[in-house]
Amino acid sequence: MGRFIKVIFVLMSVAMASQFSVFVQAADNEEIKVLREEIKNLRNVYENKISELESKIGQIEGQRLASGGEHQIPATSMRSIKSNASNPSIGMVLNGKFNKYSVDGEAEVAGFALGHEGERKGAGFAVDHTELNFSSNVDDKFYGSSTFAIAEHDGETEVELEEAYIQTLPGFLADGFTLKVGRAFWTIGYLNEHHSHADDFADRPLPYRAILDGGYNDDGFEITYVVPSDFYTEVGIGLFRGNDTPFRGPDGKGYGGRSMFARVGGDIGANQSWRAGVYKLTGESVSGRTGGHGDAVTFIGDTDLQILDLRYTLAPTGNAREKEIIFQHETFWREEDGTYEDTEETPGAGAVNVNWARDKVGSYTQLIYKFNPRWRIGLRYSELQPPPAPAALAGSHIDGGGFTPEMHSVMTDWTNSEFSRVRLQFNSAELAAGQNDSQFILQYIMSIGAHGAHKY
Repeated sequence: MGRFIKVIFVLMSVAMASQFSVFVQAADNEEIKVLREEIKNLRNVYENKISELESKIGQIEGQRLASGGEHQIPATSMRSIKSNASNPSIGMVLNGKFNKYSVDGEAEVAGFALGHEGERKGAGFAVDHTELNFSSNVDDKFYGSSTFAIAEHDGETEVELEEAYIQTLPGFLADGFTLKVGRAFWTIGYLNEHHSHADDFADRPLPYRAILDGGYNDDGFEITYVVPSDFYTEVGIGLFRGNDTPFRGPDGKGYGGRSMFARVGGDIGANQSWRAGVYKLTGESVSGRTGGHGDAVTFIGDTDLQILDLRYTLAPTGNAREKEIIFQHETFWREEDGTYEDTEETPGAGAVNVNWARDKVGSYTQLIYKFNPRWRIGLRYSELQPPPAPAALAGSHIDGGGFTPEMHSVMTDWTNSEFSRVRLQFNSAELAAGQNDSQFILQYIMSIGAHGAHKY
C-alpha cells in the first residue's frame, strides 16, 4: 500500500511538473512576444527619428548652398568657426614677404594715382599685414566679427580696424534675408569680400590696386536675399559712409556710397561649379580728401563703378582636396564726372584744376591648378586702360599718355596644412612707358587659432 501511494505521488508530481513546465513555457512565450513588440516599437521610433534628423541635415546643407556656401573645399579654405558665444574664437594671420624688383624707387602706374594699399611694396624683407581677429555668435540671432590689421606705412607701424560688424543669423529675418551692419569688405566684385591673405597670388591684380586701393572697406550696412530657386541666386543692396576709395570722403549726411548686386551660380554635374555676378558702386566725393602720392591728387565729383565677375571650378577626380582647377575673371568700369587737382609733377606752377568726365577700365584673368593636395601653380594677366587726360594735366599722375599698364604673373605655392602656406611668385610688369619691372616675391602665410572658412 505504501509503495502504491508513492507511485501515485510520483505520477502526480510528474503531471504537475509537466503542467508547470507548460505554464512557464507559455509565460515565457508571452514575455518574449512582449519584448519583441517593444523592440519593434523602439526600432520604428528611432528609424523615424533618424529620418527626421537626416532630413534636417539635408535642409541645412541646402540652405548653406543657397547662401553661397562651399560644396567643395578649395586649397584656400580654413576651418569653420563654431558657435561659441561665451568664448569668442581668436585667430591671427602672420604674413611676411621678401620682394626684389629690377626697377628701383617708386613704380608709377600710367594714368592712375595710387593709394597706400595699391602701391608696390618696398624691396627686401618686410612683414605685410598681420591680422588679429575675434569672432563669435552673439546669441541665437546675431554673429559678430572684428579684424585688426597691423601694418607699416611710411616707416611707421599702424594698427587699423579693418572690420567690425554684426550679421543676422538664419531665423531672425524672413527666410533668405541677411543683414550685415558695421565696417567690412563689402560685396563689390569677387576679391573684395576676401582678405588679401586668402588670395591666390601674393599681390592683388592691377584693377584692385589702381581703382579700389586694394579693396573697398567702409562703414555702412548691406542686406542680401537668396532667392529660393533650383540654382543659386542672390541679390543685395548697400548704403555706406563713402569714406574709402573710390570715394574721398562722405557727404554731409554721412552716407555717400550706395551699392547693388546680383549673382547666380550652380553645379555642373558632380565635380564642376560656376558663379557669375554684376555689381555697381556709386557715390560722391565731396570733401576733397586726397589719396596717394603724398597728397598730390584730389578728385571731387561723382563716381560710378561697375564690376563683372566670373568664377568656375573643376575637380577632375571629384575631390577638390586632391586636384582642382579654378578659372577667375573680373572686369572694372569706373566712370568719373567732376574736378581733378594735381599739385605735383604738373607742368607750370601751383595746382591745376580741370573738369573731368572720363572712364577708366581694368580687368584680370587668372587660372589656378592644384595638381596634388599640397602644390599649386597659377597664371594671371591684368591690365588697365586709362583715358587720355586733358592738356592741363599732361605729364601728371593721371595722364596715361596713351599707354596701357599690364602685368603677367606666375606663381607656385606649397600648402602644408590649412594653416600654413609658402608661395613664390614672379611678375613681369610694364606699368608706364619704358618701365619694365621684373618682380620676385617670396611669401609665407601662417594662421594661428580659429579662422572662418573663406567664401566660394
